[in-house]
Amino acid sequence: MAEWAPKRFWKNTEIGAVNGGWTVTLDGRGVKTPAKTALTVPTEALAREIAAEWQAQGDRVDPATMPFTRMANSALDKVTTQHAEVADMLAAYGDADLLCYRAGHPEELVTRQAAAWDPMLDWAAEIFGARLAPRIGVIHEPQDGAALAALSRQVHALNPFALAAFHDLVSLTGSLVLGLAVARGRLSAEDAWPLSRIDETWQEEQWGEDAEARALADYKKGEFLHAARFFQLAH
Repeated sequence: MAEWAPKRFWKNTEIGAVNGGWTVTLDGRGVKTPAKTALTVPTEALAREIAAEWQAQGDRVDPATMPFTRMANSALDKVTTQHAEVADMLAAYGDADLLCYRAGHPEELVTRQAAAWDPMLDWAAEIFGARLAPRIGVIHEPQDGAALAALSRQVHALNPFALAAFHDLVSLTGSLVLGLAVARGRLSAEDAWPLSRIDETWQEEQWGEDAEARALADYKKGEFLHAARFFQLAH
């Protein structure tokens, strides 16, 4: 397939092993990305998810219903060509990690943040040798350079497909530590998401829920859960 077509032209969708991984074919023709790169993914499981999206299309192709395909395209067309730059961008979250910026009051919120976030900072220190220090308030204070370097090595070690998913794990939570916790299986995506929403949950409890904000939060959660699933399948 040379490019994404508005109309469905194929009947059968299959997967097959190729040099470097797995691919998806439409009536025997290999799928290509928007940049015309052959769509080759690292695992059979990921190829099956992508194939299922193509097979589920109706008379017209709707990319909005194909999240696994879209993320694989991003991994091949964007992340692969600038892996170091993407890894650097995500590693930089460690210097302003959500888990490190704490409220000074009220006491209930302070306690809630500490109970949820301190164990995750302790985990990062134990597993990666990266001790990030919490601060009171939102003014940036640089973290220890050695700790940031240790976390950065973890990010740079990810393959392009894992890194494409990791981008959403980190950017949607604002936390490199939470992203790594999901990637390493320390937390499930379902358990990690509420940890990234402690401040928002607190505000809702005090002032009530805003329907528009809730809809946006639900959308972001869906994207986060999908990224975690893609990350798992990319291994």
